[in-house]
Amino acid sequence: MSDTSGYHFDPGFIAEHLGELGTGLLRTLAISAIGMAGALVVGVLLGAISALRVPVARQLITAYVEVFRNTPLLVQIFFLYFALPETGLRLDGFTVGWLSLLLWGGAYNAENFRAGFEAVEGGYVEACRALGFPRLAAFRHVTLPLGARIALPSVTNILISVFKNSSFMVAISYPELTETAVNIVAVTFRASEMFLAIGIVYLALVWLMSLGAGAVERRFAIPGEH
Repeated sequence: MSDTSGYHFDPGFIAEHLGELGTGLLRTLAISAIGMAGALVVGVLLGAISALRVPVARQLITAYVEVFRNTPLLVQIFFLYFALPETGLRLDGFTVGWLSLLLWGGAYNAENFRAGFEAVEGGYVEACRALGFPRLAAFRHVTLPLGARIALPSVTNILISVFKNSSFMVAISYPELTETAVNIVAVTFRASEMFLAIGIVYLALVWLMSLGAGAVERRFAIPGEH
């Protein structure tokens, strides 16, 4: 009697769909790269403004950080994709993808950089001011480079999370890597092969990012600190 209910894993099935998965991966990398770069820039700028205690702007930044850190990323994605069109502003899936990742990552990095800047010993800044440097120059030459190094480990963790969170775009059917795999599974019912394949891809890329982040952290570590 033959077994008609057994499931047989087929590695060849993955090979048959490498082209589709590759296209999805390129989309994932595109929105992730823009989101990561934007989150880094937003984090530095807003963190600096907060650390410098700029009136009004600091309160607005605090509100932005609280909103995006205390609401689910999925809700933020839905708001940009489904709610904004009701106001007349319609964004395509690609734009919602990188923008939602940028705003989410930027909120976390703003706090990371603020904490890093404020952790710089006051004596360094006072010495710089004693030499005649104005406040902004002292920040640029002392607080910024030292504070950025202090914040680096937490910042790189957030950037890696930005990449992993790109998979949330499946919720708006943007055809990145995860959505591509889901669509293939919906037609072929070969879930094991597809999700194992994309799981390996995510794992490999995150591992490479972690190695790169570790190298950068060691390169820019403050001497004498561990």
